[in-house]
Amino acid sequence: MRKYRWQILIVLLGLILVAGILFLLRNGEQEVTTPQPVSGGSFIEAEVGSSIRLNPLLDFNNQVDRDIDALLFSGLLKFDSTARPQPDLAEGWAISADSTLYTFYLRENAFWHDGQPVTADDVIFTYSKFQDDDYSGPAYLKTFWEEITITKVDTNIVQFDLPEPFAPFLDYLTVGLLPDHLLRGVSASDLVDHPFNLNPIGTGPFIFDHFLIEDNQIEGVSLVVNKEYYEEVPFLQRFEFYFFDTIDDAVDAVLSGEAQGVMGIQQEKLDEVLDSTAVNLHTVPVPSLQMVLFNLDHPEKTFLNEKALRQAMMLAINRQHIIDEVFQGQAVIANSILMNGTWAAQDPPTAWEFAPDEANNILESEEWVLPAGASQGTEEFVRTKDDQLLSFTLIYSDDPKSAQIAEMVQQEWAAIGIRIDLEAYTADEIIADHLEPRSFQAALVTFDLDNSPDPDPYPFWHDAELDTGQNYSNFSDRNISIWLEQARTTPDVMRRAALYKRFLYRFNDLLPGLPLFFPVQSYAVDTTVRGITIGPLFDPSYRFHDAQGWYLVARNTIPEVEDSSAEEISEP
Repeated sequence: MRKYRWQILIVLLGLILVAGILFLLRNGEQEVTTPQPVSGGSFIEAEVGSSIRLNPLLDFNNQVDRDIDALLFSGLLKFDSTARPQPDLAEGWAISADSTLYTFYLRENAFWHDGQPVTADDVIFTYSKFQDDDYSGPAYLKTFWEEITITKVDTNIVQFDLPEPFAPFLDYLTVGLLPDHLLRGVSASDLVDHPFNLNPIGTGPFIFDHFLIEDNQIEGVSLVVNKEYYEEVPFLQRFEFYFFDTIDDAVDAVLSGEAQGVMGIQQEKLDEVLDSTAVNLHTVPVPSLQMVLFNLDHPEKTFLNEKALRQAMMLAINRQHIIDEVFQGQAVIANSILMNGTWAAQDPPTAWEFAPDEANNILESEEWVLPAGASQGTEEFVRTKDDQLLSFTLIYSDDPKSAQIAEMVQQEWAAIGIRIDLEAYTADEIIADHLEPRSFQAALVTFDLDNSPDPDPYPFWHDAELDTGQNYSNFSDRNISIWLEQARTTPDVMRRAALYKRFLYRFNDLLPGLPLFFPVQSYAVDTTVRGITIGPLFDPSYRFHDAQGWYLVARNTIPEVEDSSAEEISEP
């Protein structure tokens, strides 16, 4: 036995070492905790403006109401961060083979805040208001819904019969529903001043509680959690909105801790917000594409129809420099005319980087020549071809940022021998006096696609819109028109994505307009608020689409260990 004593000693030491390692590992496991959100806490949003009426059919012109309604009401559908339609009050839907009949199946576990079930009657009541002769909302909604037949199939089944296939139809079904059992018989005009708007009953994740009143003035709105919400019940127990006169006042309220969230940080306040350790900044693009549009059928400036010339002009614009100077970095380069980050957007093979030397080479190859001996920066430094001067007029909206952009584009094109004259007009004048009659040469415009998650570029680039539609550039390409028409009439998202890819690649080559950038919106939120994820904002109210996942209170838990003594922690 003495002979084996040293081996036994080694084995014992090894067993002790293994036991020690296992003990340390178990100890280490207990120290690794995972925060699990739990119910509790209140959130205060700082809003600029005030509430007028809390009704999703009447909030189109008031952002404050739209923000609050986003938490009070639900539509048949909602859209995720990539603009794909998702179930909301409808748990599913079916589309007929000819793509004209849409059947929606309502959730059986969806209830109004007063406890009544959601039914097909609510759907019919809500959307029939758009068809009323006295509907006072946007005219395009009334025109659109007038041609659609709505039918109740069963208590929880409703159908929409369209006159023709229209894939963007799902966009129109995100409007919050109104309760038929409370409003039956109320006309669209009577709805405007109905008491319901001051004591709304919805189906959303939060319930209207009361207005916050001070000195007989409404200073805010208080909502409480809907514990019977059909999806994930929010962690926050209360959601309040405080009203402020200016965005600076609202931002100051968040920076001082009076409120916890504010949307739409202005550039003047951006540095102050970025320097604060008390807030996180969420920055996302908004559907507001700024671009240079050309009149490709102008009787005098026929050279605007030359693809190579437009490509050269694109290469000569330093878009990032404009973003840095005009927007202090608060915009993103538009690599396509469809909104970045959505299911339909594609990055085309040519990114059109800033390359003035290449732009000059293209112009030379197209026989646009400079006068002999002309110096850059002089009036004589303008290219000509066949005795035609490379010069035209760019119109723009008479606001400071548009003026700054127009002037920078003017300077960059002047550097490659293109002279443009600038003319400023109001936004209404640009549309009515220049774009609609097709009397412009070039225009710095904004394609505002708010509340339109579906991309559908058909109205702006299909040749059916040439004369009386929104195809202001007089752009006509048969391939693009076919692809846009097919994409507009098929509900198959994968098929549509493939068609839009073809469209974007060809558009990127032809460049009937020069996409510049998408501005971004910034949302400042107190660092104590967790669980926030924000995608592209088709409307600022979309920032609340995942509000049921926000939380202030967390419980630290040990993975794979029973939580018999877990400690609850509350963020101040």
